Amino acid sequence: MSDTPLLSVERLSLYFPVAGRRGAQLHAVDDLSLSLLPGQSLGLVGESGCGKSTLARLLARLIDPSAGRIVFDGQDLAALPARGFARHPLRSAIQMVFQDAGDSLNPRFTAREAIAEPCFLLAGMDRTAADRRVDEVAEQVGLPPALLSRFAHQLSGGQKARVGIARALAARPRLLILDEPTAALDVSVQAVVLQLLDRLRRELGLATLFVSHDLNVVRLLTDQVAVMYLGKIVETGPSAQVFERPAHPYTRALVSAIPGRGTRLRLTGEISSPIDPPPQVCRFQSRCPDSTERCLREAPLLRRVDGLQRAACHLVATAGVLAG
Repeated sequence: MSDTPLLSVERLSLYFPVAGRRGAQLHAVDDLSLSLLPGQSLGLVGESGCGKSTLARLLARLIDPSAGRIVFDGQDLAALPARGFARHPLRSAIQMVFQDAGDSLNPRFTAREAIAEPCFLLAGMDRTAADRRVDEVAEQVGLPPALLSRFAHQLSGGQKARVGIARALAARPRLLILDEPTAALDVSVQAVVLQLLDRLRRELGLATLFVSHDLNVVRLLTDQVAVMYLGKIVETGPSAQVFERPAHPYTRALVSAIPGRGTRLRLTGEISSPIDPPPQVCRFQSRCPDSTERCLREAPLLRRVDGLQRAACHLVATAGVLAG
């Protein structure tokens, strides 16, 4: 694996205006930085509303950021408007598998037509080449040829998921963004699709960004993990290390919710508002069991805990890893 990042996100932000409140902004993603190496798998976790899916769409260049850089293979993609990026040569290199495959498939397209569309639009293939590519990726994801002539409403949830994955792979991407790809599936089907995604990543050497609420899945299927809270990264590091020795109090609470991890740490207090949050205040302080006066006057930065593990907490910075 190369030491040069395939993807570098530098101080990325996305703010939304708040209706009825002049000048107010909701900080969906706020001054966020991370990197991803070729062939590496990064898990992105956090509660609903923390900005995970918004970040995924920013990196897929489906929406434009308010500030910051998205450097992919040495090029700053954030400098290009999302509409313009649709025709950029790197469009085919970054593909996304959406949360609900059924909603993301055109109901008027057969499975073959859905998979072939990026072959025409992104890879510039002719009909013969596109048909060959569709057959190839259908075999890779385990879609029988007989199913390729069916429309989305004629497919099961697992089959729709396979079509969505095949469509994302059709243009031979280098980065695959997976936004809760199994959330709409039955538990038994989820396991099969997750095993498929892990096998494809390894066989094809893909870099993946895996957005999920399922911490066990992230722990098992990713090399690195980033924990988000209210638009910011509060902890990053090797997945095994972070899940074994979580440093940030928020990460500790998340990990404690995994079945079999012992006593669950329940957070109390109100979630801070993401609308114009004070820059000098730690966003987690209102729910943090270890909050101090310093947390109200100085926002913590990501600091090294151990090796590649980093956490944004004053107690980590002064005392190593939090006890617990």
